[in-house]
Amino acid sequence: MTTTQRQKPVFRFAPSPNGPLHLGHALSAFINQDMAKASGGRLLLRMEDIDLTRCTPDFETGIYQDMDWLEIDWEKPARRQSEHFGEYQATLQTLIERGLVYPSFMTRGEVKAEVTAFEANGGSWPRDPDGSPHYPPHDRGLTQAERGERLGSGAKHAWRLDTKRALDELGAKLDWAETGDGETGTIKADPAAWGDVILSRSDAPSSYHLSVVLDDALQGITHVVRGTDLFHATSVHRLLQSLLGLPAPIYHHHRLITDASGRKLSKSEGDTGLAELRAKGLSVAGVRQLVGL
Repeated sequence: MTTTQRQKPVFRFAPSPNGPLHLGHALSAFINQDMAKASGGRLLLRMEDIDLTRCTPDFETGIYQDMDWLEIDWEKPARRQSEHFGEYQATLQTLIERGLVYPSFMTRGEVKAEVTAFEANGGSWPRDPDGSPHYPPHDRGLTQAERGERLGSGAKHAWRLDTKRALDELGAKLDWAETGDGETGTIKADPAAWGDVILSRSDAPSSYHLSVVLDDALQGITHVVRGTDLFHATSVHRLLQSLLGLPAPIYHHHRLITDASGRKLSKSEGDTGLAELRAKGLSVAGVRQLVGL
């Protein structure tokens, strides 16, 4: 990277190649491109393909075709997260050695059963901003000997961030600079609202949270432009950035594209993909109009 490149604002569009891109992705790509051009900055493309089961080369090829059709000008080559698992694992190991993460052994079914039983007795189990219950505290309280015994037996596990311990170690309030469609200015981060998030699983060497903050730092991203569905997750990202000594980008969370019922568009729900719109003869100008630009 040259000195001139380093001085320019750096944006990134970071889809997951686990399905066809839809209008919501088009909006995000357009906003990233428009903001990069307006600031004289650079636009990078990242393939967030840590899910090796759902992400495929065909979907990745489809993304390149959609980007070309939308006339999005990005710097090649794209970064593939699947090619950097070693970097994520090395960073995770430093957090393990610092005692800031712990192995968690409960299955989703066991967590659900405990939460259901607790709430059936009138209790109110804490939930994260997405509505998922916090992970129970049992594994966080295991001794090193107990953890070692379970790990040594080959018990299936994930690695979770000990959020309270991490916040206690930092001893400082976290915030971020926001320029998006909702709240703007300095936003107070609240990582505790998420409980102990997963940083690595047996079927995925890195979680979204861990890989995204490392990638943004390694790629020199100065402006993170993404949908408002990730607004609250920024609290977790700011915590990880602070723990790892990484720079904090400026964040811009933009509106979402929704269907008639108000549900955000989703690849998993089979919403109309850009390739289908292209096949029907829609122009790039037409796409921009559909997403309100």
